[in-house]
Amino acid sequence: MSDRDWQLLVIDDDAMIRSSVVTYLEDAGFKVHHSSDGASGCEWLATHPVDLVITDLCMPDVDGLSILRSVKHCHPNLPVIVLSGVGVVRDVVEALRQGAADYLVKPLVDIEVLVHSVKRVLERQALLHDNRRYREELEKANRDLREYVRLLEHDQKAGRRVQSKLLPVSPLTVSDITLSFEVIPSLYLSGDFIDYGYLSRRYLAFYLTDVSGHGAAPAFVTVWLNQLVRRVFREQRIFDSEESFKRDAASLLKLVNQEVIRSKIGCHLTSLVGVIDTQTREMRYVVAGHLPLPVLLVGDRCEYLPGKGKPLGFFEDGEWEINSVQLPENFTLAVFSDGILEVLPRQDLLAKEAYLLDHIATSHNPTARDSFSAASTLDLSESFGLKNLEAVPDDIAILKITGGTG
Repeated sequence: MSDRDWQLLVIDDDAMIRSSVVTYLEDAGFKVHHSSDGASGCEWLATHPVDLVITDLCMPDVDGLSILRSVKHCHPNLPVIVLSGVGVVRDVVEALRQGAADYLVKPLVDIEVLVHSVKRVLERQALLHDNRRYREELEKANRDLREYVRLLEHDQKAGRRVQSKLLPVSPLTVSDITLSFEVIPSLYLSGDFIDYGYLSRRYLAFYLTDVSGHGAAPAFVTVWLNQLVRRVFREQRIFDSEESFKRDAASLLKLVNQEVIRSKIGCHLTSLVGVIDTQTREMRYVVAGHLPLPVLLVGDRCEYLPGKGKPLGFFEDGEWEINSVQLPENFTLAVFSDGILEVLPRQDLLAKEAYLLDHIATSHNPTARDSFSAASTLDLSESFGLKNLEAVPDDIAILKITGGTG
């Protein structure tokens, strides 16, 4: 029990018992006010804060039950201990039913029992008071949390709209080559990002990047990356000549890598950067830690394109190898972020990659792909059941590039 001064009110018409009770309680350290009848006791109680009331049940004017009812009406949390004589068990039961904290039978042979009862009731009252305070604090914290979540959701939705505005038009068709994409975020915002563009009336450049982490931080990095890449394209005229086509996929990644390290954004990125010469159909691409590798479908043939390279943001002196592939008239290139691996029904990475390739080969061969459309990734996302998932464990980005009839 705390050391605070507990204020008690004792109401008893028996002067000898009242004096004895008051004396003993004061000796035990309590502050005690006493009244000889119920009316004066209730009147005093109306203007003075009290921690506990002790009242006799049987008094001539206002009895103890009436006092109990009055106290519980005006002060629902104020504990009351009733004193009763032998032979009034029915009144004791009624007192307990109406909320009495305890009862003691007079005469009080061992008055220490009363002190023990008072301390026990006050301790319980203090616990109840603390519980009410904790509950009020918890309810306030929950209200604050709900408001915080509401504001966060509002901000995230606004951020998602901003991020969506930065994504390219889908589909985009240039020289019978069509690009389409889909980004499925695991939260409101995505750390996956896709962009592409037609440069110098000849080159189709594209990239798919996956920023480590989930939520707002990697999403902001994608916005920053989008602006960085566009500035680089604008200022350094990347992919505006054959020399740049052959050379600058790796140069772009090297520059982005240096900017990521220099900016200390605390993330790393995996990327696939590619550029297609629409006149010769040669594609040059660079892999920066990107998995799974891009899948090329030509007729019945379905295979991963080769490639390897370090992710961005780790090595200041990183270099990336440029790969080249000659695309036929009709082809489909499917590029996924690694989130697709999280929803495949296999355990290890090699098994997942094998499943992905077999699944695309089976569902998108020329005789099975009734739902194929160059202008949409819907055939790919539906074949993997992505539309039926309530949530995905990781962001999933799909980029499909189709040449001719695919």
